[in-house]
Amino acid sequence: MTAKTHPVLKHPIEGPAPGASEIAYFGMGCFWGAERLFWQTPGVWTTSVGYMGGDTENPTYEEVCTGLTGHAEAVRVVFDPEQVSYETLLKVFFENHDPTQGMRQGNDIGSQYRSVVFTTTPEQKEIAEAMKKAFEPVVRDAGLGSVTTSIVPAGPYWLAEDYHQQYLHRNPNGYCNHGPNGLSICSL
Repeated sequence: MTAKTHPVLKHPIEGPAPGASEIAYFGMGCFWGAERLFWQTPGVWTTSVGYMGGDTENPTYEEVCTGLTGHAEAVRVVFDPEQVSYETLLKVFFENHDPTQGMRQGNDIGSQYRSVVFTTTPEQKEIAEAMKKAFEPVVRDAGLGSVTTSIVPAGPYWLAEDYHQQYLHRNPNGYCNHGPNGLSICSL
């Protein structure tokens, strides 16, 4: 069973959020460090980690790790658009992992670690595609490959097991391969 209250943000992990809240989903490798980046972003109401983009209903971590379910480790971000823009969340996303590595992040290899934005509205899709396009020359100028980030409509989100939720809050020295990649993208 998943904890009901976010230990850092003190809001429900699932359930009601303020009326104007929006939801965004990001996959950028291991979800532990990715989640922390978003819960540290002002204007984010709550975060959780889970699995998206695969074929198995309600997969377990062990199933996702086989690579056979097709899921990505994802972060669900509930945010107040009057306090933080979707563009700012995309900036956090693009600037804190390597979006050129395809089905991996560093030593984490497999489809579950791919770079992906799961959009919930046509506006999110349009903004995400524009930000990806704007990031391409930044990445190219840095001598990296093309941006491999997928931008796809959000499907079912399966909440990960409780021990994954806010993992780096409970384990401050735990594994994290996220942080600034040294590249900067201007918000639109």
